[in-house]
Formats: sequence, structure tokens, C-alpha cells
Amino acid sequence: MAAMASSSSPVILSILFTCLTFSPPVVSVSVQVQFYKCISLYSDTSIPFSTAFFSPTTNASSFNSVLQSTAQNLRFLEPSAPKPLLIFTPLIESHVQAAVICAKEAGIQLRVRSGGHDYEGISYTSDMESPAPFVVIDLAKLRGIKVDVEGNSAWVQAGATNGEVYYRIAEKSKILGFPAGFCTSLGIGGHITGGAYGPLVRKYGLGVDNVVDARIVDATGRVLDRAAMGEDLFWAISGGGGGSFGILLAWKINLVPVPSTVTVFNVPRTLEQNGTKIFYKWQKIADKLDEDLFIEVTFTAVNSTSINYKRTVQTEYKALFLGQTDRLLKIMNHSFPELRLTKKDCSEMSWIESVIYLTGNPRTTPPEFLIQGKLQFQKTNFKAKSDFLRKPIPKSGLKGLWKIFLEDDSPLMILNPYGGMMGKIPESATPFPHRKGVICKIQYLTSWEIEGEEKKHLDWIRRLYNYMGTFVSKSPREAYVNYRDLDLGMNNNGGNTSFSEASVWGKKYFKKNFERLVVVKTRVDPDNFFWHEQSIPVVPSK
Repeated sequence: MAAMASSSSPVILSILFTCLTFSPPVVSVSVQVQFYKCISLYSDTSIPFSTAFFSPTTNASSFNSVLQSTAQNLRFLEPSAPKPLLIFTPLIESHVQAAVICAKEAGIQLRVRSGGHDYEGISYTSDMESPAPFVVIDLAKLRGIKVDVEGNSAWVQAGATNGEVYYRIAEKSKILGFPAGFCTSLGIGGHITGGAYGPLVRKYGLGVDNVVDARIVDATGRVLDRAAMGEDLFWAISGGGGGSFGILLAWKINLVPVPSTVTVFNVPRTLEQNGTKIFYKWQKIADKLDEDLFIEVTFTAVNSTSINYKRTVQTEYKALFLGQTDRLLKIMNHSFPELRLTKKDCSEMSWIESVIYLTGNPRTTPPEFLIQGKLQFQKTNFKAKSDFLRKPIPKSGLKGLWKIFLEDDSPLMILNPYGGMMGKIPESATPFPHRKGVICKIQYLTSWEIEGEEKKHLDWIRRLYNYMGTFVSKSPREAYVNYRDLDLGMNNNGGNTSFSEASVWGKKYFKKNFERLVVVKTRVDPDNFFWHEQSIPVVPSK
């Protein structure tokens, strides 16, 4: 953890602008040798790192294991998917600095991952149609966490998972938490760069709304904290998406108060159990409820027990309430009686127990589960898209939605409510703009296991997305950057992407904040070193 707060090594800073003879890569084995020599020259050699290099030619088994370790989407691990020439797992900050310098000198793309959950695989693969040589910097070994209970804060390194952060906070305090996502195996570094959404969002906002400092490696190889990088760059990395401005090393986060006892419930209702009527009412009140109450809705397809096991839509209401059952029932009976919530449906527990429960694990699961790095879901092939709802979908629209929804083998929709703190934070406070007036965020998902079924599922989710265009936000139709969707558009590979071209997808993610992000990017990374298919573009000077 000492490296988290230390300054850049004077030796490294003195050679940042030294030219290094580094011939262009011909085969991956030469890249590995040259990259290793370069890292040795530019970083602290007192920390041995010979075991931090993984090559498909020299240690293929270990290479494949590391490549697949945190990647969630099997679409981008298939044999035809472009693979990195090398994977480097830095052990200290100076290794990351050296990696930037060496990749820049070699003219090789860097792909950076802290958790590997990105939906389009851009942190560990390349453009399928015209791939360029690249190296993956995997931050999984930079996972230190230092909790300061008295200061209500913590420094967390980029490779630490949400689960590890939650566990270390609860280890020190039963009445402090952090408002990040449900998925406990997700790397905190990349998670916060896009916003970080979770069940405390209505009370405390996003994870990114609760960060106060950061450490990054910029395009010149310098380690910068908030004071050194300046407020514009700090603003840009705090919600502007990963991989555009530098390599995130660590966040300093504010911890938030949680009660010693919280209440959870998980109540399913099918269409035959008034599912349409209940969901229609949820749309009208989800963002207006007491800000201590978060009710997520999930749509799945199940076999109905009341109509000869015919497939039907099940709506499942999963909630976290920052208080005890009696007060929750009063709120529900007043604002949402249609769900018919009872005391028997509710369970009281500690906040850390609710983290485990809301991820679908049994309540008896020990908290140590959170530091074991286990994935919550089985890896699969999947495609996802997102929307933001600002007006309730009418019942006639829901009827059409159910029809399309049931046409897929494994459909899934997840709707996360807004309101509360999300309606109080200005759209320009961070690059994440989806704030006031939003009822909920919608995530669409489809998955498949059988080879050859990709087209069928992609066609379905795009048809569903097109149908929903009538009901969701417009001008622009908004999207969540942490649910990357390359259908929205991509940068030109190997060439400059104009502002107008990138705006097609950029304004969906960032709305008016996209313009400021482009200005910051042009200033701090004019050579566009940190590039990927949807990175913030550079605008050439006039």
C-alpha cells in the first residue's frame, strides 16, 4: 500500500523523455524480450517482475489462464478473436509507468483492464476486422485497500474488486459502506471510471459521486494525483469511461453511513399475477419513493404454473431498504400496495450481509466469500444494450414488449430506479449526465452457449432495442458507458475520428459533457495514445 501514496521515482522521471531504441515488433516473442528489457530499464528493479509477463508463444498455458481469468464475455475469447502479443501484470506503480513509456516507444497499442467485465471486450481484445498489435496491462495484482474509519475514507487500488472493498470496509465498521455495484467480482478501477451504479444510488448517488482523489499514469508516464492532474482531468476520469485519459491506479473514496440493520426483499410476480399492472405502477413511483428504498425490477422468461406451463414473463422486485421492516411496510402500503408486500417477504440483516444476499447468494454465505474473487455468474456468450426511461411505458407498449421479450431463448431485462440523490446532482458535476428526470436505467441482455447461435440472439436484442426506441429518452437516446455497446458506433481504426463522427455514440453516453471530454482529451493526450474503439477522440488544432 505504500506505493499508493508515494511519489514517482526520481530515476523514472529523469528518463521519461529519454529516447529508447525499440525496433517494431515482428513476432510476439521478440516483443516480449524487448518489452521485458524496457520495463527493466524504466522501473524499480528491486521488485522482481519476471513472473509478470505472459506470452502466447513462451508460456501459452499461463497466458490463456490469465487472459481468461476475469473476462466475462466468451464472444471475445474464441480462437478467432484477436489476442494480445503479451500480458503484463504490474506489481507496483512504476511498472505501470514503464509499460506506458515502453508501449509508446514501440508504437504498440495498450489495452488496460482492472476487472475484465467490459461488455465488448475492448480491454483484452482488438477490432475483429482490422486488428492492430497490442499489449494488455492487467491490474489484477494492484489490489491494495486502506480503510480510514476516522476519516470516513479509503484508498483502493484499481485491481481490487467491489467485494474486497465492501469486505474491508465492513471489517473496520458495521455502519459504513460504499455506493458501488451489485457485482462483487467487478474491478473497482474501471467500475468507477464509468459511474459505478448500485443499490445505494438513490441515497448517495453513484460511486463516482463519492470519490475525492485518484492516482493515474498519464500518456507521458507520470503518476498524478488530483492536485497534480488538475480539476479538468480529475473531472474527466470521474465518469468519462475507462481507457481514454490514462491508466487509473487508485481511487480515494468517501465512505457513507449505513444503518446497523437493513431490510431486503425479493418478490416475483408473473403476468398472470397482475405483473403488467404492478410494473406499470412501479414506473410511476420508483423514482419518487423514500430515498432509503431502492427497488430493482428484473424481467425473465419462465414457465407459468397457471396456464399449462406456457412461457410467460416474470417480473422480480428486489429491494434494499436502509431501515427496519416496520417502516418499510408503512412506505410500501402507502406508495406501492399493488405489490402486496408482507412481513414474511422481508429479511433484516447487516449491510454487508445484504451485499451478499442481493447478488443472489444464500444468506448463510460467509462474508469471506467477497474476498475470494469468485465470479457470480457462469461465463457465457452475451450481448447487452442500455436505455434510460423518462416517461412510463404505457400498458399498450408493455403488451408489445412482452411479445418480443418472449421470442428469445434467454431474455433478461434489468431496471434500476432513479430519484433521490440522483435527481439532486447536476448533469455537469461529472461526465455521467443521466440524472434529473430519469425514472430508471434499463439493461437488455441475451446469452447463448451453442456455437452458431450468435446471429439469432444479436438480431433479437437489436429488434427489442428498436421497439423500445418509442418509449425511452430521445435527442439523444441515452446509454450507459459501463455497458459498452459498439452498435452505437466506433472510432476509425488507425485514423482520426472527427468530433461529429464520435458524437453519434459519445453524446448517447455523455450528452453535452462529451464536448468537454474531447477538450480535456485533446489537451492531455494530443497523440491519442490511449485509444480504443470508443475512446474519447482528439480534435486536431485548427
